[in-house]
This record gives sequence, structure tokens and C-alpha cells, in this order.
Amino acid sequence: TCSRPKFTMKKQRGLSLVELMIAMVLALVLSAAVISVFANNRHSFTQDENVQRMQDDARHALRELTFDISMAGHYGDLLVPGSVTPDGGLTLTTDCGPVGAPEWMYQTTQPGTANTLSLVALDNATAAEAAANFSGIGGGEFMAGTDIVSIKRVAGARVGALTAGRVYLRTNGTVGLLFKEPAAAPAIAVPAPRADWEYRPSIYYIRNFAYEAGDGIPTLCKKVLRGAAPGMTTECLAAGIEDMQIEYGIDANGDGFANLYLPAPTVVELQNVVSARVALLARTTDIDIRYENDKTYSLSNADDYSPNDSFHRRVVSTTVSIQNSRSLNALGL
Repeated sequence: TCSRPKFTMKKQRGLSLVELMIAMVLALVLSAAVISVFANNRHSFTQDENVQRMQDDARHALRELTFDISMAGHYGDLLVPGSVTPDGGLTLTTDCGPVGAPEWMYQTTQPGTANTLSLVALDNATAAEAAANFSGIGGGEFMAGTDIVSIKRVAGARVGALTAGRVYLRTNGTVGLLFKEPAAAPAIAVPAPRADWEYRPSIYYIRNFAYEAGDGIPTLCKKVLRGAAPGMTTECLAAGIEDMQIEYGIDANGDGFANLYLPAPTVVELQNVVSARVALLARTTDIDIRYENDKTYSLSNADDYSPNDSFHRRVVSTTVSIQNSRSLNALGL
């Protein structure tokens, strides 16, 4: 007879409670490690992006500011600012000059003197000083303890067709007429050959907010000539700029080179300015909760600044030559 094979059945065992708990603990540890790596990478990426944006904004602001300063006193073919005559039809809906000095932004020289107003500086100003010297800057918006600089110049190239409502300097190299297009009855005639240049005055300052009053984000702004009226309006260059400090290189012996740098030159001393040292203190617009800024920043003659907060900061600086003033000094004008 044939015998049937015998099959034995083995009981299958599942995971024990201890093994299950060990597996769960290992899974949690691995998950925590992955989440930690992800969070750290995300934090690093976010902060790197914030710092990079801050540095880019600071460099852009420095580039714009120093270019404007380098062009101070550029009046096209006209060498002597005192030869500019403002047209009688020039008016400003919003001026930004000293209190009691109407149409100040159209003045290329100080009334009653030979002092050029191509550069006007205010050092470490208070809110009251800012409002008194530059009436277009409200004391409530100004970042106290920072510098202000006013720059008067024309664009770097002659214009062809004129645009109604804009202000131009017409000059033949000997005399100049500052007028708003159209100039129906010019104050003086400018004989040919002549050229027209767009007038571009500006005032740089630090505002204590970026987007709305009270947001606490310091911002480098400027007042510029805009509109058909026209008037001085606000344009902002970079958020997060906490301080602006400028030292002016004075040519004391007439050789066209700076002999000393002054942070608070007088109007008379500014007649001999040939260069400027510009420093900006920039910070990120967002805090880094894992970072503590325990550094101390020293810019020019401003008080040392130790923020002790969680913002990253950088100082950007450069020295720029003011070619028009330097050329006039070298010529003895």
C-alpha cells in the first residue's frame, strides 16, 4: 500500500509588543532627523536669501547715491553755476528747501553770495533740523542721527525734443536759462549754438519706515523733481538702510585733490569739495530668531551703534570723485 505524505503545520508568530515599540521608536528618530535636516536647510536658505537681498539692495543704493554725488554741479556746457538764471515762470507745488526760502530747489547759488548750492550737507541731523533745513522732509518720517545730502545737477546727456511740464537748463556755455517747458517769455535769451539739459535735483535721506508709517523698516529715500506742476516727490531706493554717513573731501590748496575729509562742512567749505566718502549701514528686513547681533558699528562721526538684536547687518562704503567741482577748482574758478 502507498502511504500519504505527512504535512506539518507551523504556527506563524507576529511582532511582539517590544519589537513593535522598538520599530516605532526607530521610525520616530529617523523622522525627527529628516524633519530637523529639512528645517535647518529651509532656515539656512531663507536667511541666505534675506542676507543676499540686503546686500544687493545696499549695493544698489550705494551705486545710485554715489553716481548722483559724482554728478553734483554738472550743468551741461556751463562751468559757472552763478551764470544760471531761473525763469520767472518757474514754480514748485512742493519745495524741499529751508523754511522761508521758496523755490530753493531752483537756486544753483546761494542768494547774495557766490556760493554754489550743488551740494548741501546736513550731518547727523535731528528731526527738527531736518524739517528746518529741508522742509519737504517731515520730522515724523526722518531717521534721526543720520545724514542728509542735497544734489543739484542736470542729466548726463543733451535732450532733443522737450516734454511739457519738465524743467530744463538751456545753455551755450556762457549763460544758462532754467525754465519749465514751454517757456513762453524766457527771462533771458540764450544765443545759439545752445543745448538743453533736463534738470534733476534730488535730496537723499533715511526714512524711518518702508511701506507704511510705523512699520519700523528704515529706508533710503530721495526727493526728486516730478510731475507737470512740478513738485518734489518721494522715491525710495532700498529698504533696510539704517544709516547714511558722508565725509566730504576738501581741496584746501587748489590742486584738485582732497587734503582733508569733513563730515559736517560749511557751505563755504563745500565750494572746495572734490570727493566724498559714503558709507551705508544695511540690515535685513526680517529677523533671524537663531541669530544674535552683538557687533558694534562705527561709521564716520556717528555714535557707535550696538544693536543687540536678531537682524543681520552689513556696511557698504566707497569713495567717489566729484568731477565738476574738481575741474572748477583745478581751473581756479
